[in-house]
Amino acid sequence: MTAILNAYLNFRGNAREAMEFYHAALGGKLDVMTFAEMGQEVGPGDADLVMHSYLETPSGFALMGSDVPSEMDYQVGTNNFSVSISGTHSDDAELRGYWDKLSQGATITQPLEAAPWGAAFGMFTDRFGVNWLINISAEG
Repeated sequence: MTAILNAYLNFRGNAREAMEFYHAALGGKLDVMTFAEMGQEVGPGDADLVMHSYLETPSGFALMGSDVPSEMDYQVGTNNFSVSISGTHSDDAELRGYWDKLSQGATITQPLEAAPWGAAFGMFTDRFGVNWLINISAEG
């Protein structure tokens, strides 16, 4: 697999609705996982929120999205979207290279390390204010 760059959208409680809307508009296959399904502890009432969703369209578009739990900051236009780069362990060196270069002068919000879903995952806001996600899947 080759590394993929795509948008990652954040929502406050309506990620499922939004991703189903994009699915209806763009077609393809939509996968949705909740915080509860992934065994993640979140605040009261947040267990059934979307932890991660992935839409892959027939045209090759990829769009990801999730709900921001109530205890986390959420500001439309500031932190409700990110640029995501993802790939598999065979892309590890390439993806870590992107992390190393893009995160220079950045504010690291999640170090690139093992995540509960089995991937290496990290988040940062670069020196220009752009939010980035890097995910290196153990599969592939």
